[in-house]
Amino acid sequence: MHSDHHLPSILKQCVAILLSSATSIHKLKQVHAFSIRHGVSLNNPDMGKHLLFTLVSFSAPMSYAHNIFNQIRNPRIFTWNTMIRGFAESQNPKPAIDIHRNMRILAVEPDTHTYPFLLKAIAKLIAVREGEGVHSIATKNGFGLSVFVQNGLVHMYAACGRAESAHKLFEEMSDRNLVSWNSMINGFVSNGKSIETLTLYREMGEEGVEPDGFTLVSLLTACAELGALALGTRVHAYMFKVGLAENVHAANSVLDLYAKTGNISEAQKVFDEMKEKSVVSWTTLIVGLAMNGFGNEAIDLFKKLERKQLTPNEITFVGVLYACSHCGMVDEGFTYFKRMKEEFGIEPRIEHHGCMVDLLGRSGRIQQAYDYILAMPLQPNAVVWRTLLGSCTMHGHSALAEVARAQLIQLEPKHSGDYVLLSNLYASEKRWSDVSKVRERMLDQGIQKSPGHSLVELGNCVYQFVMGDTSHPESEDIYAKLIEITKLLRLEGYVPHVANVLADIEEEEKETALLYHNEKIAIAFMLIKTPPGTPIRVVKNLRVCADCHIAIKLISKVYKREIVVRDRSRFHHFKDGSCSCKDYW
Repeated sequence: MHSDHHLPSILKQCVAILLSSATSIHKLKQVHAFSIRHGVSLNNPDMGKHLLFTLVSFSAPMSYAHNIFNQIRNPRIFTWNTMIRGFAESQNPKPAIDIHRNMRILAVEPDTHTYPFLLKAIAKLIAVREGEGVHSIATKNGFGLSVFVQNGLVHMYAACGRAESAHKLFEEMSDRNLVSWNSMINGFVSNGKSIETLTLYREMGEEGVEPDGFTLVSLLTACAELGALALGTRVHAYMFKVGLAENVHAANSVLDLYAKTGNISEAQKVFDEMKEKSVVSWTTLIVGLAMNGFGNEAIDLFKKLERKQLTPNEITFVGVLYACSHCGMVDEGFTYFKRMKEEFGIEPRIEHHGCMVDLLGRSGRIQQAYDYILAMPLQPNAVVWRTLLGSCTMHGHSALAEVARAQLIQLEPKHSGDYVLLSNLYASEKRWSDVSKVRERMLDQGIQKSPGHSLVELGNCVYQFVMGDTSHPESEDIYAKLIEITKLLRLEGYVPHVANVLADIEEEEKETALLYHNEKIAIAFMLIKTPPGTPIRVVKNLRVCADCHIAIKLISKVYKREIVVRDRSRFHHFKDGSCSCKDYW
């Protein structure tokens, strides 16, 4: 075998050309074998660099790449970065951290490309302590002000749930590019900070930065979570303007927006007009139909998916089971649950088992739901037990409610919603001393009830209302409207549903407390501010209560308005005095 010293340079060039033109992992391995046969050693820095870079670019198994890397003597920084990048983009990003650690041990000097790849791996691992360490090292090495490193840090902190740290760093950046804005906007979205997302997008426009597809997808996600249909519709129109409307990922986000804002007819239209539909597209509409109370339509769409010979995924089946659960289709739900595993080879996850508990519980089969939990092959989590507790509250089964609560105390003792559910159950049974004990326990443990709020969109703004809210400048008019609403509803036979209101106040005070629920305040505001006949859309963070459900049905009839309320688990479409859920929620 020839040494590198005597090998004609033309042969090395040939190898480089072959590597650059290789179109598969198999061909790359052939080139590797060719180079070995003709004496091009991996100790040759160019050979090692070209081979590794091409392997990583073709997403070759990192074990193969790592084996080659270990044979290269004194690799240059480009080669180290290539390995970090390869692992960062793989399913197992942890070795990227180990490679960086070895770099430091060997005193290999990093460059501007080292830290962005490394931070990407850390973000995938959600290893915030490791990320903080890298942040410190990058700053000491003089890369702290590099826009590429800062973008990586913003993404890393946001991915690790530290949106405030990401935003602080973003605000301190002297040089921000589109990637910086996208990283922060997506960081807010992924951390559930939808209002902050819209605020940041507005600032982005004020600074003259043009959005791209990544920006718009994040923005649509925020609009979907907030129920900001008008803004989302404008984003959709902008996508047509810039030629992104046919991008399948962007189109899926639009589809998700319309589904999550209760505009299911527009979601169906977007779906029908998509030239390319992925399984995500089908799944999004199936879940959207289910959430909006169109269970039969969701099942029909699943059947069409099957006829197209597409393969559903685990989320598709969550949508199908959700549809069965919220429409009382118990037998159908069990049929699909069985098919999921037997026909499609999808092993049921905890979410699927949770749907089955909900399916039984909503239909009033509380004992069966409990027996199902005991027989589950997976350890039931807090969500499963909370589902049972909710069903017990709905159907008045206090014995099993206390069993579920005992399990929840072990799993999530500080979750305020569990105390509220149990308190509501006791209140409905007029067990007022037990209601007091539950509330005393909450006080003793410093547990506060999650404040309910409702969001509505008007113009370019999203307004938030809480119970008894007087912060709005038009509060006086809003409360006057509420009194008007109550008088008109009473003429329609409305009687306040006071069963779950605290017992230590007079009946009249109970009715007043119900009057000031946040969704009623939000609806009164929209009745004042929007033209007659305009649909009203409300997004609520908690389950709509029985009294509000009764009242909103009548409001839709009296004021001749379609009112769409999205609570924490589904949509309610109120129209002409009835609700799409058929009082089954």
